[in-house]
Amino acid sequence: MKKILIANRGEIAVRIIRACRDMGLASVAVFSTCDRAALHVRMADEAYFVGPNPPRESYLRIDRLIEVARQSGADAVHPGYGFLSENQDFAAACRDAGLVFIGPSPEAIALMGSKTAARQVAKRAGVAVVPGAEEPIGVGVADADVLAIAAIIGYPLMLKAVAGGGGKGMRMVADPADLPGALRAARSEAGSAFGDAAVYLERRIETPRHIEVQLLADSFGTVVPFVERECSIQRRHQKVVEESPSTVVTPDLRRQMAAAAAAVARAAHYTNAGTIEFLLDPGGAFHFLEMNTRLQVEHPVTEMVTGVDLVQWQIRIARGEALTLDPAAMIAPRGHAVECRIYAEDPDTGFMPSPGRITGLRVPLGPGIRDDGGACEGGEVPIHYDPMVSKLIAWAEDRPGTLARLGRALEEYEVRGIRTTLPFFRWLLGDDDFRAGRYDTSFIDRKLAARQGQPFQAATGDHAVLSAIAVAVRQLAVVAPASGPALDPSRWRQAAREGALR
Repeated sequence: MKKILIANRGEIAVRIIRACRDMGLASVAVFSTCDRAALHVRMADEAYFVGPNPPRESYLRIDRLIEVARQSGADAVHPGYGFLSENQDFAAACRDAGLVFIGPSPEAIALMGSKTAARQVAKRAGVAVVPGAEEPIGVGVADADVLAIAAIIGYPLMLKAVAGGGGKGMRMVADPADLPGALRAARSEAGSAFGDAAVYLERRIETPRHIEVQLLADSFGTVVPFVERECSIQRRHQKVVEESPSTVVTPDLRRQMAAAAAAVARAAHYTNAGTIEFLLDPGGAFHFLEMNTRLQVEHPVTEMVTGVDLVQWQIRIARGEALTLDPAAMIAPRGHAVECRIYAEDPDTGFMPSPGRITGLRVPLGPGIRDDGGACEGGEVPIHYDPMVSKLIAWAEDRPGTLARLGRALEEYEVRGIRTTLPFFRWLLGDDDFRAGRYDTSFIDRKLAARQGQPFQAATGDHAVLSAIAVAVRQLAVVAPASGPALDPSRWRQAAREGALR
């Protein structure tokens, strides 16, 4: 393996390019019209145009991606996450074209990509699953039949897309009268997002923690699970903060969850990187939720507490190497790590997307801080794709130290020209319940409801005063005599960060 085509964009493409460079491998980027000058295009050794902005005409074009791989002389393909990363047809097309697919086999993707089939695998492996439907519920199943199935499972329950994730095609139903409408909405969203409108029903566990176990598996039968990640800080079923280790997982529970994750992977004959997701109920029992057959967005927190480069290991496994990691060491965390997903969204307008040009960018540095970004100053955050700007990760020897470093980094972070979720994270970090680790998967929704639309920009004391001062300073700078030094508005960092200089 000498040259890898990265079938993705943004920060994950940048992350893979860096891994390739560390390993002495050439990288090939692909781009759509609006990504022509994107950071991942600038960083790669080669870059090829794959089509117009809509994903179905560019990053989801299997034929075009295979053509670029041949044209560039790439001998392997890394799918990243999102787009085609969990598409068995893409993995099969790569294999048929003689390309190494850096991920699991098409058969494993198909098996574990179906939520209902994955449940059966987990049950065969002896792992408890969340009570729910055992078969997909297609569009031809009548509402009356779905209501009958729901009555057996019990309310409240969750409607979920069989083929998807990321909160799409998902609805919570507490009353049978609401089920038909939720069913129509979930099917429609699942069909649009994944090309498959089938859904299934699952009993809703009240106030659970969302815990997941990263694993690596080689082609020689070795499976190595890692220390867990806590992913309960979610907004509308989408993760926004992840940390490792969890504040509620004991060493004994950690060993149990790691063993269960490995058992599921073995039962699926899985290879490469994957993640087993569990729901942990208030009583301490955990239940298999699903498997993600790809690298996770939150993989950096695992890397920070284990010292393992997961992307490099993906590549090493794909080229036939055996795992040499010590399984016992991988479930013994070294310190604590927390990740914030920074999006081009305005938290003061219900997290509406805020695409546009980044006119100023200052990324935090210093001990224990890592920023996995895919944007740059002068670059655009397009409207066509996921609006993630970067992932900010902090590490220290313990959780209080990590939160202190994260707070410092959030204060240093500046993005101008667009709105971001930075003010939201600054507010979150000041919440007493979050700092104490008292949360579950509905934590953010409850907290946001309690805020009743209070602006995040004013969430920390004197920002309004500083913003007013910054506006005055900016006006003075504009009218300053040409012969004298103009005042520098950038000195008012806090005001700039809160939008006065955007």
